[in-house]
Amino acid sequence: MKNFRFTILVDVAIALAFGLSSCTNSARINGTLSDAPESEVIIKLLNVNQYQVLDTVKTDKDGAFFYRVKIAKGQPDFIYLFHRDTKVASLLLDRGDNVKVTADTLGSYSVEGSDESGKLQEVEKDYTDFMVKFAATTTQLNGLDPGSDEAKSIRKDLSKQYVDYYRSRVRYILQNSHSLTTVPVLYQKINDNFPIFSQPTDAIHFRAVTDSLKKIYPLSRYVIALERDTKVRESNMSMGIRLQDATQLGFPELSIANTKGKEVKLSQVKAKLVMVFFWTASDAANKMFNLDVLMPLYNAYHNQGLEIYQVGVDNDKTNWASVVKDQQLPWINVCDGLGSQSSAVTLYNITKLPVAYFIKNGELQAQPSYGKAIAARVKSLI
Repeated sequence: MKNFRFTILVDVAIALAFGLSSCTNSARINGTLSDAPESEVIIKLLNVNQYQVLDTVKTDKDGAFFYRVKIAKGQPDFIYLFHRDTKVASLLLDRGDNVKVTADTLGSYSVEGSDESGKLQEVEKDYTDFMVKFAATTTQLNGLDPGSDEAKSIRKDLSKQYVDYYRSRVRYILQNSHSLTTVPVLYQKINDNFPIFSQPTDAIHFRAVTDSLKKIYPLSRYVIALERDTKVRESNMSMGIRLQDATQLGFPELSIANTKGKEVKLSQVKAKLVMVFFWTASDAANKMFNLDVLMPLYNAYHNQGLEIYQVGVDNDKTNWASVVKDQQLPWINVCDGLGSQSSAVTLYNITKLPVAYFIKNGELQAQPSYGKAIAARVKSLI
């Protein structure tokens, strides 16, 4: 009987130990750098878009090392191992992971104990294979006449290589939309001026990945940064569409949400004279301008055909909406919350605030107006 009770106690102890290890707030890395005994391994965290050194660990006479990295709940981290300036392993670690890494100083490695790290390794290998092949083909153009049939054939091959790889990456993010390994895939590039996902419509892929990851990792630093970038890309995509419509409309189209979250198109504002006014609720002088200049103008000329389409160039939509409400501004007020990254700022080439553009009888007047000149401009155009 005593032996039976002892066995039960041992089983319980083992179960508790296992439970505690699975609920740990860290991940463990058991590594071997086979050709670097008694050397150093640098542990780096990818902090959104730059490396942050966490620690440096020593390998023993067999090249073995151990490191425990803290992981916030629901926020897996990209962890990279370096030997001097060479990246020797890439990991995507979550709480409770216990990974075994075998690497060499040339960057060849294997990883066990983390499915996500395995996926990340495959992603990086696919990218490296593509880049090596693409670079080798590119060198074939050296010394060739750009107009020759051979050069044309090589450029055609390069185009096919890019398209094939791009399509494979689209397939990857669609098939792995709930994996954080899709984030680095979205930011792969051939060079600084040629991202793999370089088309304006790729904003659709960014949005699909963002929405999938937000459901699982809403607090992840990588997902939060991806959300911001996705909004900018969506804004730029929308801007491209509106620029195409500008010739037909006579002015760049804007479609931005008002204080109630309803999209208001500039083209739907029917008035003899529309003032497109850019400002920021974060600046006291801008707020006073609403009351000292715009309100008297609106009261005097609204019945004569003046309407104001006021665009808030603000990142804090809550503060913007509060100011609009407190000042009881009676005209159209919109804000997309992107601040200086808003496509509206780019479309109208806004360099300082406040500033007003005017659309008279559907045609954009070439020059903007600033400060006190706005009142005089309204009087002359109305």
